[in-house]
Amino acid sequence: MEIALTQDMSFIALVAQASWVVKGVMLLLLFASVASWWLIFEKWFTLRREQRQSEAFEREFWGGGSEEIIKRADDEGRRGSLEEVFRAGLREFRMKRKLNMEPQSVLESARRAMRAAYQREMDQIESHLPFLATVGSVSPYIGLFGTVWGIMNAFRGLANVAQATLAQVAPGIAEALIATAIGLFAAIPAVVAYNRFTHDIDRLANRHDVFMEEFSNEMQREMGRA
Repeated sequence: MEIALTQDMSFIALVAQASWVVKGVMLLLLFASVASWWLIFEKWFTLRREQRQSEAFEREFWGGGSEEIIKRADDEGRRGSLEEVFRAGLREFRMKRKLNMEPQSVLESARRAMRAAYQREMDQIESHLPFLATVGSVSPYIGLFGTVWGIMNAFRGLANVAQATLAQVAPGIAEALIATAIGLFAAIPAVVAYNRFTHDIDRLANRHDVFMEEFSNEMQREMGRA
């Protein structure tokens, strides 16, 4: 009669057999992974929307639709970040001109208003982005901690065994290595997404900078015609 010496080495079985410390590490990494994926999708849709709105606004503004945009500048409701920057500058420009201030002071005040609106919009767009950087940089080390702890427990379990075999130590090492795998699973998408989003936000910020300069020139010409 043969005695079955094989052990269940499936993923679920290895996780269930892991120590509570390793299980806690896995749960923490799983939470970080789910949160980062939710943020990745949310930020992806946000940036795509901002890019579409900015492109549409620039086409309308420089394509001859500036009068219509100016008419709706005082309407309530938030639009794209670029139009919000424009509205802030236009409102300040109108208000300072009514006070009969010096042209240069009017222009500088409008620029400051646009810059303040730009900073608010960028802060909102970049919100929660450092979380992805944190997940990407910390998760592998958290997973490594779980692996080290699991391997340490696996060898401690062999202390009272007269003759240790690979079959005895393999399950403990395998379940410990799962923590490292989950850590990499959480870290890699977070790092890739963070780098991509940072690049997209930089391009969006450059577009805002260029528009603010061009609109400042328009206001300066308007002051010259007055």
